[in-house]
Amino acid sequence: MSVVEGKTIAPVGFFADMPEDLRRKLRGIATEKTFGKGEMIFYEGDESLGFYLLISGLIKIYKLSPEGKEQILQFIRPNETFGEVVVFSGKAFPANAEAVKGSHVLLFPRKDFLNFIHRNPDVALTMLAILSERLRRFTLQVENLSLKEVPGRLATYFLYLSREEGKGETFTLEISKGQLASLLGTIPETLSRILSRMKDQRIIEVDGNHIRLLDFSRLISLSEGDKLTSDVNS
Repeated sequence: MSVVEGKTIAPVGFFADMPEDLRRKLRGIATEKTFGKGEMIFYEGDESLGFYLLISGLIKIYKLSPEGKEQILQFIRPNETFGEVVVFSGKAFPANAEAVKGSHVLLFPRKDFLNFIHRNPDVALTMLAILSERLRRFTLQVENLSLKEVPGRLATYFLYLSREEGKGETFTLEISKGQLASLLGTIPETLSRILSRMKDQRIIEVDGNHIRLLDFSRLISLSEGDKLTSDVNS
């Protein structure tokens, strides 16, 4: 389902329980923007213009270390919003946002949206729920990066795609293996070795970016701290 339907916004994601008249009003304050592959939507430290809704494409949110190493924080997929926190704080964006592929977004200007919230305070509760879920995801990500070895991080990510993203046992990675390595806090060479071991042990099948999960119980045990044979650390 397209998140934009004529002069209103479809009841999906953040807008799922919002009455049509409010969705129509929100659509009225939004402006459409298009970004090409590799184009920046905002940089860390930029003043917030508002928050965004991804209509189509793929966005990565990431930070750079002083040495220029990239750490991907999350990927934004269609029907998801991003950049909401600074709408309320009034501070600068805490990370960078870049189009991984051609992307079409709606921008909800900060001033207009805050006026909308003042008139419709129940919307703030919905946004609070979304931000709470995002905080939960970040907490799990920090736990994965700090407490789990790379095979466990990868197993957790595959299980997340299969279950929470609803992709099932067979799916195509939308991101490159280099981007996946960055998301998992490792390097591409280590990721490739772990993928090969998982493939050799018939835990997964790999054909380019096509992944098939063969052994869910093994993936779960890896995500819970079990080790691969001849384990590799980051």
